[in-house]
Amino acid sequence: MDTMRDRFAPVVSRLLDEDPRVAVVLAEIGKDAFREATARHPDRVINVGIREQLLVGAAAGLALTGLRPVVHTFASFLVERPFEQVKLDLGHQDTGAVLVSAAASFDWPAGGYTHMAPGDVALLDTLDGWTVQVPGHPDEAETLLRHAVAAGDDKVYVRLSVQANRQGRPIDGEHLVTVREGRGGVVVAVGPVLDSVLAATEGLDVTVLYATTVRPFDAAGLRRATETAGTDVVLVEPYLAGTSTRAVSEALADVPHRILGLGVGRRELRRYGTIEEHVAAHGLDPAGLRERIGRFVAPARRAG
Repeated sequence: MDTMRDRFAPVVSRLLDEDPRVAVVLAEIGKDAFREATARHPDRVINVGIREQLLVGAAAGLALTGLRPVVHTFASFLVERPFEQVKLDLGHQDTGAVLVSAAASFDWPAGGYTHMAPGDVALLDTLDGWTVQVPGHPDEAETLLRHAVAAGDDKVYVRLSVQANRQGRPIDGEHLVTVREGRGGVVVAVGPVLDSVLAATEGLDVTVLYATTVRPFDAAGLRRATETAGTDVVLVEPYLAGTSTRAVSEALADVPHRILGLGVGRRELRRYGTIEEHVAAHGLDPAGLRERIGRFVAPARRAG
């Protein structure tokens, strides 16, 4: 199966052909995938070199001229390094762009911590007006990329990963998808962690919701699920643990509730290892999730 990033360049190259507003801005990373598109559209595929602050600033300038820039590099170089430009050039100027990241939390362990960004979504959460999308399969990535580019002048972050679920799900870019129904709690699985969550909750009486758009958060969808499953909520996110607990708290502000936020821990793992070893070390494998989710929902089952 191709990866989400494998799907990215062909999809955006077709959008360049179809829509004269679309532009692509790169900082060396990913340029080879756009070689043919660059030949066809040399004025709308721009490589600024290893200058990530300029990457975002140039995208904002293109947006001010009426173009729809798609900006791509690794998450640590797209959100963290040029954060001031994301905040000011895009946010303060109220210009739209589609930021598309790769490498995610620990997709390339050999690159070390400089190439990891488990805090990217939490960092964007300090800014207003961003749509954040976290596909869990290449088909979903294509759907969300097309939605993002077509989304007028909105500010959209699409977080791609080499980790993926075995199958894509029908998604609309807005709502939570109910994958399994139960009465002993709600587990929200974000993007590529869904398969592990389903394995971990096999036999547990819980509702499993699938999220690929986490900002804005589908508060109404979560509330509907809690009407039958109760207001014990577990969030399983493929980035910094607890990133979306505020969104859940706001959705359930008028009812008593409990939240368990699972995801990438704050402690830096200083050995390169493999993706699978990082997943297990953060307790995001089925066994680790089963132990923590089961312990959290068990009191509710006994009380019932």
